[in-house]
Amino acid sequence: MQNLKDILYKVNINAVVGSTSIDVNNLHFDSREISNNDVFVAIRGNSVDGHDYIETAINKGATAVICEEIPSQLRDATTYVEVENTSQALAFLAANFYGNPSENLRLVGVTGTNGKTTIVTLLYQLFKKAGYKVGLLSTVKIMVDTIEYKATHTTPDSLSINKYLKLMNDVGVEFCFMEVSSHGIHQHRTDGLHFEGGIFTNITHDHLDYHNTFAEYRDVKKSFFDHLPKTAFALVNIDDKNGLVMMQNTKAKKYTYALKTYADYKAQILENEFSGLLLKLNDSELWTKLIGSFNAYNVTAIYGAAELLGLEKVEVLRLISSLESVSGRFQYLISEEKVTAIVDYAHTPDALKNVLETINTIRTKNEELITVVGCGGDRDKTKRPKMGHIASALSTKVIFTSDNPRSEVPETIIEEIETGVEPQNFKRTMSIVDRRQAIKTACQLAKPNDIILIAGKGHEAYQEVKGQRTDFDDYKIVKEFLKQLQK
Repeated sequence: MQNLKDILYKVNINAVVGSTSIDVNNLHFDSREISNNDVFVAIRGNSVDGHDYIETAINKGATAVICEEIPSQLRDATTYVEVENTSQALAFLAANFYGNPSENLRLVGVTGTNGKTTIVTLLYQLFKKAGYKVGLLSTVKIMVDTIEYKATHTTPDSLSINKYLKLMNDVGVEFCFMEVSSHGIHQHRTDGLHFEGGIFTNITHDHLDYHNTFAEYRDVKKSFFDHLPKTAFALVNIDDKNGLVMMQNTKAKKYTYALKTYADYKAQILENEFSGLLLKLNDSELWTKLIGSFNAYNVTAIYGAAELLGLEKVEVLRLISSLESVSGRFQYLISEEKVTAIVDYAHTPDALKNVLETINTIRTKNEELITVVGCGGDRDKTKRPKMGHIASALSTKVIFTSDNPRSEVPETIIEEIETGVEPQNFKRTMSIVDRRQAIKTACQLAKPNDIILIAGKGHEAYQEVKGQRTDFDDYKIVKEFLKQLQK
């Protein structure tokens, strides 16, 4: 048990009814999980308001309630704590409840539109190969050194973050690498955490269904760097014009990386092939199995971060050359018929453009580039025509299909994608609503040496339609169809 007064440390309190000198068992923001002597934090969500479940939580045994508005009807023996923002309060409560585990780790957060998962995963791989105990909080999975947990969000809720960080403390993890999404920052999920470093990748068109404007989206990312302590480092991609914006008000030590601009960590692409990249990194040459200019940026960020965290330069270069690609990020296979299939998470216009341009840079132009792509339902609709334009302009054939339609009608999403196709590119496109059939068709169309890109879902092993998730893995499916065609 813990004392309520102790876990309220650093929480901005407006009013208290009852005593804070009480012992509590656990902390929850879901009333269904409440047991005797627990604390219930009433969070205002997009569709559900936790304040509507205060009575339910008390009936289940909650002895303390954290809320933004104290109820008119009070219950005896229940402590009510009114705060300005319950999401922010939860972050500090969770950190205090678990003993502020981030202070016992060297925690690095990575934010930006594209590249977050690749960078944190490769940093995890690199530091494991260097012999350290390492933690990972990513879109794909959560790792407590060698123990894997399933990931449900890019940035988990505050309680989950601190729970996993505490597990890392318990097994002696020294370094932890964490994706920091704009949603996570905006919803205060990372408040109360002690970061040793922050990395900014880029900002492109995404999440405008959640953030009203691009400026708001950018400023939310910036706020992460605004709150870094002076003991931390801020490593930003200076080729992105927003890199300088990220560093404007940060107290952290400032470092830059780039391919096109003078920077503390500067990379130059010497060779770019399907087998990998040859880079000149500052004054050293490096071969990596990773592919494409976007991965040149990722490798440069990893190199800079590892050096800033104290690893020797020669050791970092050696370790980077042994790193494997991340699941669903430019993951490729070559069939017996010499058809190359690439699966990538590219679900934003910029990410799709980067992947297609990378493929076009490497290929000889004697082969077809067949792209299978869709857009997620219940997400930013304004990017759909842009995705259609990019796919049709940079591919020789395009099959528009379903991604995760969620509650939307798949045919409507595809029609909105098609509005971005320019007249001269219409003949390159077709629409197949069923994603499995679309992938099969791409495999049937492909001839020896052709390239198939399946974009949008990457590592995801499911497809979500009308609230139901079914097993669906792009990589497994394309591998299966290409194998069938070999018979």
